[in-house]
Amino acid sequence: MSTSDHSAAPAPSPSPASFAVDVADVELEPDDLDPAQIVSGDPVVTGKVLWESADGRQVRGIWQITPGVVTDTEANELFVVVSGRATVEVEGGGTLEVGPGSACVLREGDKTVWTVHETLRKAYHISY
Repeated sequence: MSTSDHSAAPAPSPSPASFAVDVADVELEPDDLDPAQIVSGDPVVTGKVLWESADGRQVRGIWQITPGVVTDTEANELFVVVSGRATVEVEGGGTLEVGPGSACVLREGDKTVWTVHETLRKAYHISY
């Protein structure tokens, strides 16, 4: 899933300090999921923006979704799964099985169907 709604983003810093976080332990905040995206189940999305560029063209953070099936149109994203499992079907492309340790690249505009088998948490970097 892309994380294109970043309403809870902190104010961009002109020169962010280096930092480290324990991705598994970061407290996440509710993130809206458009009901039209839900195919089945009752998935809940949470997330936390860790850094956003001053121009808003790059975003880094942590994102989580509970089990269910949802659709999305992706951003240009690299993510690494920290926990959980999902099957990501890319329209006109392949089917990606992701789980802990998986690094995944999604192309901007990819239309996807996510079947989340176990609550999935990922660290991501998106470029717009």
